[in-house]
Amino acid sequence: MSRKIKLIWDFRGPASAKTAEHHEIHLKEYIAIEKLPLNITGFKIVNDMHATAFMVVTDENMIQVRDALKPHRGEVYVESQKS
Repeated sequence: MSRKIKLIWDFRGPASAKTAEHHEIHLKEYIAIEKLPLNITGFKIVNDMHATAFMVVTDENMIQVRDALKPHRGEVYVESQKS
């Protein structure tokens, strides 16, 4: 079984929540276009000036997605993780 990687984009400023929410739409579109095996995305509001958007990919797809979408950071995804 392949490891899952959570790729994360950080957004800052007063519009960060709306920007992260909108970015998730584009992540879902990318998953559909590229026919990626996972469809785990989301966004999280950290505080009123910081929000994140994320998508989960497999090890096999990580480099392709990283190079195309340039996330700010990544971490190993744990199934029980909600966001």
